[in-house]
Amino acid sequence: MATLVQTRHPDTGSLEIRPLTPAIGAEILDIDLAAADIGESIPAIRAALLEHGVVFFRDQRLTQEQHIAFARHFGELEIHPATPMDQPNRVVLRIAHGPDSRGRENNWHSDVTWRECPSLGSILLAREVPEFGGDTLFANMHLAYERLSPKMREFCEGLTAVHDIARVFAKRLRKSVEELHEQYPPMRHPVVRTHPESGRRTIYVNTGFTTHIEGLSDKESRWLLDHLFATAADPEIQCRFRWREGSVAFWDNRLCQHLAASDYFPAVRVMERVTVAGDRPYFA
Repeated sequence: MATLVQTRHPDTGSLEIRPLTPAIGAEILDIDLAAADIGESIPAIRAALLEHGVVFFRDQRLTQEQHIAFARHFGELEIHPATPMDQPNRVVLRIAHGPDSRGRENNWHSDVTWRECPSLGSILLAREVPEFGGDTLFANMHLAYERLSPKMREFCEGLTAVHDIARVFAKRLRKSVEELHEQYPPMRHPVVRTHPESGRRTIYVNTGFTTHIEGLSDKESRWLLDHLFATAADPEIQCRFRWREGSVAFWDNRLCQHLAASDYFPAVRVMERVTVAGDRPYFA
């Protein structure tokens, strides 16, 4: 039987929290994200997010407007370039896959690290899910950092990596690399970043968007990136979430990486994501 943790301290109030693993992830029970008084629970939800890296909510029948309203409690929202220009609620990114569009999120990544100020967190709502398959996995990149040898941690802490939107979205958006770089030039971020709220250090390179590490040869950069990319695949720092219609996941992009398993083709999976803007990564 899963452990239920009843928290009643100033940070998380009286939220009912069920951890998924000791490393990362927890379900928050018996809460309605569309409730008129949800604002009173925001500090507690934020505290739970900082503690667990990703929090999950079941049976949330949210309209897009309610989804957006909940997300706004945590900061400004950002518009993804993959969102259609004529879409009414442009802060909602619709991610739909089915028989004619296979899912391609099956790589470890943190969202929009190609921005100067990558996102604080992503709030994903399941609109339609397959009967089986389509889980999302999350990895605690602070624990990944802690599992490096002391010498490797020391070496990585002085390095800077380049993140490029074109690595994934040039083909998807049907734009040239040059065209994308005019609006979203490649960004330099520390290989190890410091979480601005918890102070935890995390590995901050990912297979989705990181192209190379500055100051190293191509061979050295590729070897080190492959080594750091692989740390997310450690099952001992992960949790795995099984979606149901109306499930919500809220993850901290500054702490964790995620992977959406594309193992449900040709079934249909439809998700809607609202993303909270963050700040520029730094190392301290």
